[in-house]
Amino acid sequence: MKKPYEIIKELESNNSRLFKESVILREMKMGNDAFFEGANLACDKLKTFGVKKVPISKNLNGNTNWEKFKVFLNNLMNRNITGNNAKEHINNFIKTTNMDEWNYFYRRILIKDLRCGVSEKTINNVAKKNNFEKYQIAVFNCQLAQDSELHQKKLVGKKIIEVKLDGVRVITILYKSGNVVLFSRNGKELNNFDHIADQFKETIKKNPLSESLVIDGEIVSKNFQELMKQIYRKDSVQNSDAILYVFDYLTLKDFKSGISNVKQLDRISMLSKWFELNRLDLKNLKLMSREFIDLETTEGKNIFKNFNNCAVEKGYEGIMIKDPNAYYECKRSTAWLKSKPVIEVSLKVKSIEEGTGRNAGKLGAISVEGEDNNKFFQLSVGSGFSDKQRIEFWERKKDLIGQIIEVKADAITKSQDGEFWSLRFPRFKTFRGFKKSEKL
Repeated sequence: MKKPYEIIKELESNNSRLFKESVILREMKMGNDAFFEGANLACDKLKTFGVKKVPISKNLNGNTNWEKFKVFLNNLMNRNITGNNAKEHINNFIKTTNMDEWNYFYRRILIKDLRCGVSEKTINNVAKKNNFEKYQIAVFNCQLAQDSELHQKKLVGKKIIEVKLDGVRVITILYKSGNVVLFSRNGKELNNFDHIADQFKETIKKNPLSESLVIDGEIVSKNFQELMKQIYRKDSVQNSDAILYVFDYLTLKDFKSGISNVKQLDRISMLSKWFELNRLDLKNLKLMSREFIDLETTEGKNIFKNFNNCAVEKGYEGIMIKDPNAYYECKRSTAWLKSKPVIEVSLKVKSIEEGTGRNAGKLGAISVEGEDNNKFFQLSVGSGFSDKQRIEFWERKKDLIGQIIEVKADAITKSQDGEFWSLRFPRFKTFRGFKKSEKL
């Protein structure tokens, strides 16, 4: 039977999906439990080890027992071993483990990346097709919203409405042991917000948990572009100005099972009680505000309309519409609907930029600026043009300077330097006139 690191090397040798699946199936038939135990530890997003940098080994000798290494991994997961103690254990394993075994298998488990073109999805597909259920790996999922435009019939009756923040979704796991881990919606561990994790940890110290919890929310910072840079940093430089707005609450057990049978209204009530109990320790956490409406009434419809308009005026991404009686399901569901308004802004053309690649010698983007609704905008518009328009506008580029164009976008945002306003996903709609500064 092949050793796990030999299998990973083999999987790296060929990019073909069918090849990788054939190797995985072969090892399933061989009953290679060590390889699949390691794959499970590497690919299950909820299994974290609390180590950020794991050295590469150059040691040619050694052979660490897999069972012994699993004990170490379990201690890391439970945070029985942390900090310098964890580093010392890792260095000891490097000294006693063969280079290939460490670099291709043990290290890749610790960094949560097999790096051979195989994910939990790949392994699960093979396991399901061939009845090897024991090798399936838990998939990280959270509840996601459907587009309200596609489900107009659902916009009836009693609803809960919230603004849709211009941030990044964060799933926070509060372990009753006191450990706290923040994840993105697709299971990426977020290591750049220690100030928020520490505040959660303080609540567990003062008010111990009877069971592990999941707090669902959205993290926002001074502007969306800076936040996205921070989320995808490879190092752990901290973003201490970020604030987490929390809006849902369920047990970790239910989250792992994929559904919480507690109604939305009751989950909000439980979250509010938890928040009030821990308010003093939550300086960078806020409870999401909301409105309760009945869309069967004139009053409810008016509140909904005003709430939506207000969200647009304040530059939010849109609004969320939630069913008060719905369960939390870890999938895209009509229990949550998102309404994202299309914003239209008229701005003056300042310059025309040539494209690259297939758009070389044609229009690439139009730089625009101007005031709209008491906000001064400055941005570049590079999408929404047909191929014909890119050719025509590039030929007429001198004539277009100073003309007014209408730009469609999903949301109003602050520019990267914070001095001007910008737009999320700006698209060209049309010219508003035929002369400079003309707006028809």
